[in-house]
Amino acid sequence: MSDAVYVYQNSSLIVPEDTQDSQIQEGVGRHLVEEAFSGFDCFTVPSLDEQADICSYYIPEGDLPPGWKSIPLRQALTIMTGGTIAESHGPSGRILRSYHIALWRSESRYCGSCGGINLDADSEALARQCSVCGRIEFPRISPAVITIITNDNDEAVLAHNKKFASGVYSLIAGFNEAGESLEETVAREAKEEINLCVKDIRYVRSQAWPFPNSLMLGFTARYAGGELKSDGTEIEDARWFTRDTLPILPGSASVSRYLIELWRTGKL
Repeated sequence: MSDAVYVYQNSSLIVPEDTQDSQIQEGVGRHLVEEAFSGFDCFTVPSLDEQADICSYYIPEGDLPPGWKSIPLRQALTIMTGGTIAESHGPSGRILRSYHIALWRSESRYCGSCGGINLDADSEALARQCSVCGRIEFPRISPAVITIITNDNDEAVLAHNKKFASGVYSLIAGFNEAGESLEETVAREAKEEINLCVKDIRYVRSQAWPFPNSLMLGFTARYAGGELKSDGTEIEDARWFTRDTLPILPGSASVSRYLIELWRTGKL
């Protein structure tokens, strides 16, 4: 097991105040974490790339001990990856995986069947088992599509979601519904959120994105009809943009930015 430990609180990475950007991916020394966060949820996540297991802590909301600071995870991933998409291997992959598990553990403390307390299962790595009825629960992964929609005028749709920071525009996205294909999800989300019909739906790539528990599936699609109009519920504004008139974009670590950059550089 590596001596590097990752500490999470809400959607932030917790590190010593003197941590430099270049040190974020290294994690925190185990002795420092054990001294500052003894008694909080400590767990080990088996690595998927034959590297050392990932030791992590998840601490509840509240003030941090003196000498510690929080860095939003999306910001940390952007810093770590240096302008490229966060991959599911290497340091970014270790954070994507261990934070996903951290959040799931926090949200699965009780059994969904009987309400009993869940404990770590002995029989399965990462699984949680009810101490009352024995039900076993595994980490939840929710598939979601994200789509760059383009038209014959060499424009792409970007939208501002109410949850975004001011001025930031990204792509249309949404969770896959039960009984629905991914392509149907793309078409439904485009119609529901911005009133567009799309065609030529094509898969590009996926990304683990634990905000909160997603597997993002990136697509391209072509405009087929409809007047662009935001739904006013999730989407506050949606517009057609050219490559020369782009607004503030999401962080470079995300698959949304990856798709936008593919289009911006003429690679789609």
